[in-house]
Amino acid sequence: MKNSVMIFLVCAVIGFGGGALFNQAKGSNEASTPDVETTKQTETVAEGNTEVVQPANTVSGEGQIISDKGCLACHAVENLGLQGGATGPDLSDAYTNVEGKHGKPIEEFLKEPTSAVMSTVIGGNPLTDEERTKIVEALKIASEK
Repeated sequence: MKNSVMIFLVCAVIGFGGGALFNQAKGSNEASTPDVETTKQTETVAEGNTEVVQPANTVSGEGQIISDKGCLACHAVENLGLQGGATGPDLSDAYTNVEGKHGKPIEEFLKEPTSAVMSTVIGGNPLTDEERTKIVEALKIASEK
């Protein structure tokens, strides 16, 4: 009886873990391609007889790299005014908190994450040295606000 229970528990853990990894991998593929709704959303402003179409929810400045790399699919960066997913934590204080939480500076964490979820995400879409530098700079600015 104990063997049956143990086998059931091992299978359940593997099943849930595999499902989570599959779902995360699927999400990272979607995150790497821009969301059509957010990029094509527009706002029409009437100026006299002419209509000017302006993009809505445009990300610029230090937050651009965070948006471009799909981080906002799971994370927000409230201190930069970036709304994102609620799956992952807000990254406003990541520059100062990652080392204490994950045991390595943020630059190293983005190169080789210690969390299973981020290992899967970054493993499927690795960051270049330049992208890592830009993300770290943006998160440093966010932590100072």
